[in-house]
Amino acid sequence: MTKESFNTYSYLLDRTNRRIKQFAQKRFKEESFDITVDQWLVLKSLNEENDQNQSELAEQIGKDHPTLTRIIDLLCKKELIERRQLASDRRCFTIHLTEKGKQKMEEWAPKVAEIRMKAWENLTEKDYEDLKRILNTIYQSLEI
Repeated sequence: MTKESFNTYSYLLDRTNRRIKQFAQKRFKEESFDITVDQWLVLKSLNEENDQNQSELAEQIGKDHPTLTRIIDLLCKKELIERRQLASDRRCFTIHLTEKGKQKMEEWAPKVAEIRMKAWENLTEKDYEDLKRILNTIYQSLEI
């Protein structure tokens, strides 16, 4: 791969990622979700596996700790999640999806699925499988 090819693929990945996020955020606003795409990622992760610690959650959604702390604070204010202290160590806590958060997830999930499918409307299942394989290969090649 030439340096020019490398720069092009990096640019395309970054540009596409930004467009996906901008499109989703615009639709979230139109749907009056009152959350950001990053907040959605936290809720989705907790909906799949509740009671994660902050390090697990940061790894799961790819956010640094300070950014995640701000997201958690905002979601706590909205009463969608809560911090729960561990009985075994009062210095540690887990992040827990509240009943209100679970209700919102049920309400929002079908609409989010529609929003996400917009990007795939002109692509085939094979396109998706190829892209997934390629992105996973890149990700694994850059393992730290």
